[in-house]
Amino acid sequence: MPQLEFRRLGIRDYAATMDEMRSWTQARAPNTADEIWFLQHEPVYTQGVSCSESVREGGTDIPLVKSDRGGQITYHGPGQLVAYMLLDLRRLGLGVRQLVSLMEASVIEVLDQFGLEAVARPGAPGVYINGEKIAALGLRVRSGCCYHGLSLNVDMELEPFSRIDPCGFAGLGVTSLKGQGVSVNVDEAADALQEILEIRLSHKKTDSP
Repeated sequence: MPQLEFRRLGIRDYAATMDEMRSWTQARAPNTADEIWFLQHEPVYTQGVSCSESVREGGTDIPLVKSDRGGQITYHGPGQLVAYMLLDLRRLGLGVRQLVSLMEASVIEVLDQFGLEAVARPGAPGVYINGEKIAALGLRVRSGCCYHGLSLNVDMELEPFSRIDPCGFAGLGVTSLKGQGVSVNVDEAADALQEILEIRLSHKKTDSP
């Protein structure tokens, strides 16, 4: 049975990583093991494929990159855990909505472990604490396989979010684990998320034909 492999990639350039994910997905074979990449990005704003919004005045010091993921505009930077999900959805028996729900539930479980109560919001993918967004989601699917994934704000500078409408929602507040009084680093958050994703995705493999 194909395995699930986790990679820790440190701090990476966004555009280069997107190209690497795309190339990896195009080259994978039916028996290629799924991978989840944990990393952080250098400061960058990214736009989803259907997004025309730009960065408001004052944000020109941070590059803006057009992404091939779904979703609107967001910010990535050091102190944010990014989990890229390079999965064969057909092999797992997962639809896109099911994967989104699985990712949201996994993040909510991580936050619960850290003593925080978080929720998903219908029609607005991501994870929220008291109406503020702490995790964002965006995916790309090609030939039944996906890449991109989720970002969880751990201990990062939140000011750059004030220059955009995060994920297309005007006035949406953004928070982080640090902002909620939880002192963990990105590696510790990745450890917790890896354990949960491993369990949830292994169950899908068991359940799928």
